[in-house]
Amino acid sequence: MIAGTPDPVAGSQEPPPAGVWNIANALTLARIALVPVFVWLFFLDGTGWRLAAFAVFAVASITDKIDGDIARARGLVTDFGKIADPIADKALTGAALVCLSVMGELWWWVTAAIMVREIGITVMRFALIRRGVIAASKGGKLKTMLQVFAIGFYILPGPLDYLRWATMGAALVVTVVTGADYVVRAWRGRRTAGDAS
Repeated sequence: MIAGTPDPVAGSQEPPPAGVWNIANALTLARIALVPVFVWLFFLDGTGWRLAAFAVFAVASITDKIDGDIARARGLVTDFGKIADPIADKALTGAALVCLSVMGELWWWVTAAIMVREIGITVMRFALIRRGVIAASKGGKLKTMLQVFAIGFYILPGPLDYLRWATMGAALVVTVVTGADYVVRAWRGRRTAGDAS
């Protein structure tokens, strides 16, 4: 073998990029498909239907973690997944928050504050994607967990008012704080990139 030429047997070549049609993206699409099912069940009258809506919301929320873990573990991260995954997340939580507010079970200003933050940061991520992805912070992961638990407690029937208020209050605070932190980090990164150019 000539010195300096790559050895095809050495396995040093990078694996081919993952295709769009894979299990991780399928779970993301399934989560999007579950959103109208959740909304339909939520507005049906009766405790059983409300519990069914909670079950759909819980399953859809769990797929958010599963598809991300699968994508990273199996090398199935795709550009489609990077776009579809946050859209699926915001569609699920946004639909649940709006449903709760329509029913008068959650203040509209809470729904508005959370949705403005989520949509704003998602749009900012897409705008900055060519400059590089800003990694999700631990606060962002905590925010997602608190939102899911808070919404879940609101969907569940029963005397859970204090638990609902406490978790939703914590979710709101962390949502706003992490949103501000993301904006600051994005601004610093943009300034650094501008200074380096």
